[in-house]
Amino acid sequence: MHHQIPRTALLVTTALALCSALLLTLVAIEWGPLFTLDEEIARTTHRWAVRQRGVTQVFRVLTDWVWDPVTMRLLCAGVALWLLWRAAAWWTALWLVLTCAVAAVVQQGVKAAVARPRPVWPDPVDSARYTAFPSGHAMTATVVCGLLLWLIHRHGVRGARWWAAVAVAVVSVVGVGVTRVWLGVHWFSDVLGGWLFGALLVAGAVLIHERRRDRQG
Repeated sequence: MHHQIPRTALLVTTALALCSALLLTLVAIEWGPLFTLDEEIARTTHRWAVRQRGVTQVFRVLTDWVWDPVTMRLLCAGVALWLLWRAAAWWTALWLVLTCAVAAVVQQGVKAAVARPRPVWPDPVDSARYTAFPSGHAMTATVVCGLLLWLIHRHGVRGARWWAAVAVAVVSVVGVGVTRVWLGVHWFSDVLGGWLFGALLVAGAVLIHERRRDRQG
């Protein structure tokens, strides 16, 4: 059992790395079909955002406060403190914090390397800093929700509580991606890149954690 989880994590990590590298390449070379799809989705969602001001305002609150990267990182820090206090699990707490820190560095590094411009509108409904690819909101939510889901499953949470946690995580990860595209501050492939890079980091972190536990065992 101890060897099965790392092997599965290795396979998942490899698949996610290939998908992430492919998408990164397509964005970097400005592949026409992908950029055309992005523009079509962006135009459609921006038109909806301008017309549906109430929905747009709700999405701004969700993206700026509930699913904001700062909120997600604070949640992660809170769980790390709980692990230290209640479980004396210093390695897992450190692993959790370091993974989130690495995610932030990778996110900004890729943004700087690709330097993809964000969508520009004559009538914007929101604004954002830095470059577009990948979406930091989508990537951070994926990393934090993925790590916390793995942790609570590893600590024996099952049944209704487990499925409630899964539902919250899925709504958060998908929802933050929808808000970024709806608000016109990201292309769809930026969000997809955030999801892929985030999932890649989660799979890699799980692999590292389990291999260390195997060595200790």
